[in-house]
Amino acid sequence: MFDTGYLAPYVLEWCNLLLRWLHIITGIAWIGASFYFVWLDNTIKPPAPGSELERKGVSGQLWAVHGGGFYNPQKYLVAPAELPGELHWFKWEAYSTWLSGFALLVVVYYLNAKAMMVDRSVAELSNWQAVGVGIGSLAVGWIVYDLLCKTRLVQRPLAFGAVVWLFLVASSWVLGHLLSGRAAYLHVGAMIGTMMVANVAMVIIPGQRKMVNAMLAGQRPDPAYGIKARQRSVHNNYFTLPVLFIMISNHFAMTYNHPHAWAVLGAIMLAGVLIRHFFNLRHKGRIAWRYPAAGVTLLLALAVLLAPAPRANVAPAAAAYPDAAARFAEVRTIMDQRCVSCHAQQPTQPGFAAAPGGVMLDTPDGIGQHAARIYQQTVQLKAMPLANLTHMTDAERARVGAWFEAGAQTGETR
Repeated sequence: MFDTGYLAPYVLEWCNLLLRWLHIITGIAWIGASFYFVWLDNTIKPPAPGSELERKGVSGQLWAVHGGGFYNPQKYLVAPAELPGELHWFKWEAYSTWLSGFALLVVVYYLNAKAMMVDRSVAELSNWQAVGVGIGSLAVGWIVYDLLCKTRLVQRPLAFGAVVWLFLVASSWVLGHLLSGRAAYLHVGAMIGTMMVANVAMVIIPGQRKMVNAMLAGQRPDPAYGIKARQRSVHNNYFTLPVLFIMISNHFAMTYNHPHAWAVLGAIMLAGVLIRHFFNLRHKGRIAWRYPAAGVTLLLALAVLLAPAPRANVAPAAAAYPDAAARFAEVRTIMDQRCVSCHAQQPTQPGFAAAPGGVMLDTPDGIGQHAARIYQQTVQLKAMPLANLTHMTDAERARVGAWFEAGAQTGETR
């Protein structure tokens, strides 16, 4: 019998790769369609009064050129007089994006909850409790959002958007007190993604089916279904920039590892919505620079506020080992004890088939090459080790910081 257990992390790594690739591809297709149809809806012009198009029930049209061809999309006020023989539906882009994203959550987070979700310094949760919190947040997010959509508040877009934003910020705060920082962020993103796909699956597509069924039965479709579908589609459009940031947030520990990570995420989401609003207005012919200016100003202010403060009392720590070789020997011991289980050519930490980010710290050359990243992640941000699985102490972080600030030498000075 051959022992194949060692292959499990490698298989999961391939699942991670393929699912992440699929998620990006389907996400591009879904968000691209969202951007296009909101642009189309905002850009079409009503036909001339008394024209043939107006008599046909067309509420707007435009001419476009792309790829060497001319296109003339038209939108009907409710529906055409006769149902076309072939009707294209836009739904699988949304479904495939959510399914691949959830599968990615399972592979990366739920099957490795100890390293990716549980942070003992945040909450004493078991792996299954952490997974339960994550999955439960997706359901709660959709239920709260959908209930809000059924209130009169939805008729006031600004107030509705503010309440949804506050709900997401509050969710980030709660999740940040239960899960690791990066897992909290990813689950806020998954909440938003679930709201978006549920809008498609439970509101937009069913409404469109009812309109089609009414036409097949020889009845006039109820315009209320189209109005509600457009409303949810616009919500999805404003969700896109926040959810896209969250998709890449795991690369930026300065955000999710901040003591007030929930507020950081709230500010970034708000900036994304302001920038998206500018483009939506621009499609209608209105140029309102105050919105992107406010968004960019918010991001710049955030960058200033998140900047690491100068470290004090570095000199005594550095002076403890005036000899460069002795100082590096201590740093290498710290790396061996706290970091190499993941960051090695052959990681020993369960769930890792390869060193995260290709950062290998099991040799002096590797430590020297990645000195700046080591300093940023372990000293400035304290984001590594993941969930501090290997229990790196503040004293050890200070030693690493002193080594880096003294020149990050990996041997004797000459």
